[in-house]
Amino acid sequence: MLCAGPTARLRARIRQAGVTGYAVADRRAPVSEAGRALLRKAFPDHWSFLLGEIALYSVLVLVLTGGYLTLFFEPGMTEQRYAGAYGPLRGLPVTDAYASVLRISFEVRGGLLIRQTHHWAALVFVAALGVHMFRVFFTGAFRRPRELNWMIGATLFLLGLLEGFCGYSLPDDLLSGTGMRTANTIVTSIPVVGTYLGFALWNGPFPGHLIIPRLYVVHVLFVPGVLLALIGAHLLMVVYLKHTQWAARGRTNRNVAGNPMFPQFAARSAGLCLLVSGVLVLLGGLAQINPVWDFGPYRPDHVSTDAQPDWYMGFLEGALRLMPAWESAAAGHTIMWNVFLPAVVLPGLLFLGLVLYPVFERWVTGDLVEHHLCDRPRDRPTRTALGAAVIVFYAVLLAAGGNDVIAFVFRVSLETLTLVFRVAVVVGPVVAFLVTKRFCLALQAHDARLLAEGEESGLVGQDAGGGIGERNRPLSADRRHRVLVREMPLPPARPGPGASRLRRLRAALGAWYYRDQVPVPAEPEELLQATGSRAAPLPGGDEP
Repeated sequence: MLCAGPTARLRARIRQAGVTGYAVADRRAPVSEAGRALLRKAFPDHWSFLLGEIALYSVLVLVLTGGYLTLFFEPGMTEQRYAGAYGPLRGLPVTDAYASVLRISFEVRGGLLIRQTHHWAALVFVAALGVHMFRVFFTGAFRRPRELNWMIGATLFLLGLLEGFCGYSLPDDLLSGTGMRTANTIVTSIPVVGTYLGFALWNGPFPGHLIIPRLYVVHVLFVPGVLLALIGAHLLMVVYLKHTQWAARGRTNRNVAGNPMFPQFAARSAGLCLLVSGVLVLLGGLAQINPVWDFGPYRPDHVSTDAQPDWYMGFLEGALRLMPAWESAAAGHTIMWNVFLPAVVLPGLLFLGLVLYPVFERWVTGDLVEHHLCDRPRDRPTRTALGAAVIVFYAVLLAAGGNDVIAFVFRVSLETLTLVFRVAVVVGPVVAFLVTKRFCLALQAHDARLLAEGEESGLVGQDAGGGIGERNRPLSADRRHRVLVREMPLPPARPGPGASRLRRLRAALGAWYYRDQVPVPAEPEELLQATGSRAAPLPGGDEP
């Protein structure tokens, strides 16, 4: 009771200081208007929209754990005799970088936990970002007006791979050194300029003495700065643009139905942040990852079996292993096609296609309307089939990156297994495309049958003629609406004989893209209502 008066006065002063500070800021910046609009921003409620948040909170864990690790890591390549706490390596020549990683793991309080949490967060970040991009791709959420945001996301994914590779290489152990040797080979395989570029990056012949300090600067300064800037731009565009939503009654292309940012979305998002952070810390404490003390320090004349990169770089390893040993000489230069094509050209084409796909689809389909309702993957069979083909292509390359381990475990011939992977990397995507497209069309036909006949009720009845059959019940209004609210664009008209080749190509691709669709049986009123839900937003603003 004696402290009640001073405590109340202290609280009053703090409250008054907060009010005064807010008033000062509000007089000089549009705090109230921006805050009111932001706090009432609607966010649709669906689990698939949380994938991007998992990637965001993984970045938060990466920043916190990475900041702690920078206090103890020494990015030097000067050799010393190891005299630390790990007995089996005492007396061996190791670099400053490797010795500092051992010191973090065995001598710094909580160092191993933070280091392993950092590594797990990097893996989860790339995985969550990749799955988030799959969700955006298969639902068509990259279309106008979100093409730029898709390109930012694709750039984030590419930077995530670069950031992960740089961090993976910093310990200078035998495993990461083997990956660095591969990177040097990839750089020097670039025709004409590759040798000069490799000498510039490594400051001489491999392994050099500056590559680890340079990777350290890139890992902790350059790439994180660009990553955080792009993440900020991505989030600003998500807030500025309408959030996509799944089709349902009351949801149209002109509104967004969901929970406001405060307090519902903020509470849920904060809970997800704590959950992601807790899981990553548990993984860091219970699941061992990258035990550099088992690999030993890097030696240019040493290599170990079962040397695999992190999963997100495994497709490059697989592409290198599947490529035949093709080389050619021209103008005094040796061109290593067996390295240049799978490790430089192939990734470049993949990421170029990833970034430019929204432009390609808009050009092929001629679709210039804004889209804020998500497509069901079955309603876009060609796009879904293309995505499935790319996933299978990536999966085959990823599996091929461990062909030596698979051959050893299952006791099969490595040459035979490599030949099987070479066939699968060509045939697998084609089969995946055809099967996925047929699956989508079959699901469309199933939806059409449900609209016409209803869904199974589990009840058997007898008609007046004595026939026995199952009784169906009509679909619910919500489900009928979800099935009917889909676009069924027609293939473009065939151009005349005097049309240019580019126009004829566009018409052919458009016909291929939209040729296969299953019409839905419905009343004209229902179709009109569904068409209204897909109507383009009004130029002057959104509907309430």
